[in-house]
Amino acid sequence: MSGRGDRSGAGRRRALGQNFLIDPDVARRTVEAAGVVQGDRVLEIGPGRGILTSPLLGAGAGVFAVEIDERLADELERRHLPGLTVRRADFLRFDLDELPSSRMTVVANLPYSTGTAILERLLGAPARFPRIVVMLQKEVAARLAAEPGARAYGSLSVLTALWARAALVLDVPPACFRPPPKVDSAVVRLDVSPTPRVPVRDAEVFRRVVRAAFAQKRKMLRNTLRAAFGDDAEALLERTGIDGRRRAETLSLEEFAALTREAERLA
Repeated sequence: MSGRGDRSGAGRRRALGQNFLIDPDVARRTVEAAGVVQGDRVLEIGPGRGILTSPLLGAGAGVFAVEIDERLADELERRHLPGLTVRRADFLRFDLDELPSSRMTVVANLPYSTGTAILERLLGAPARFPRIVVMLQKEVAARLAAEPGARAYGSLSVLTALWARAALVLDVPPACFRPPPKVDSAVVRLDVSPTPRVPVRDAEVFRRVVRAAFAQKRKMLRNTLRAAFGDDAEALLERTGIDGRRRAETLSLEEFAALTREAERLA
């Protein structure tokens, strides 16, 4: 399900962007991509009608499901599936301390409207979620996995890469959902590092540098960074040896980390 809702019919479904995954082969391949084995603990966000839940349980995992829709949560609980725990909550407001203390794999079909916000929250606790396999709008999934120089490469690509290696798993066409959405979807796998993948002391400074660099994507770095760092922008570029005429989409993760380290010294 790439949306949540349905508690009060079609209007509710449209409001929350609810589209149920109905293709069992896509569900199977998604679970396989997560590499779930007997005894693993899995966090499933928005289980909906359980098309991913069942194969996850079948693989021997214990599943902790967080579902915003009370009716759907009730339906899951009435099935009395061994190994399944259900919580009724909006994951963006859910207290992570309610989760089991052990590390968990995340497997989910995320809502189009809040998918990136959910991912940001998961990556904010990297030691807890070492592997994340999620379905998103295809355009967003491509941005997560994009490399420098690619058309899809942007701030989301870099901010994700600080914590995880992302890879596209499979494309999912609209026909795999009911009702069919108006856009394609894709499954992406993120292998998450418990610490930043490049030397960065302050993740918030890194975020500031990246967002500033991509604020006006077609402009040169010396201009985009000046808007955020003023006269210090030239010093950042000179000390890192990065040509100010370059554009943000050409910079590697390591180069953004170098800019961040210099920005930390100037703070």
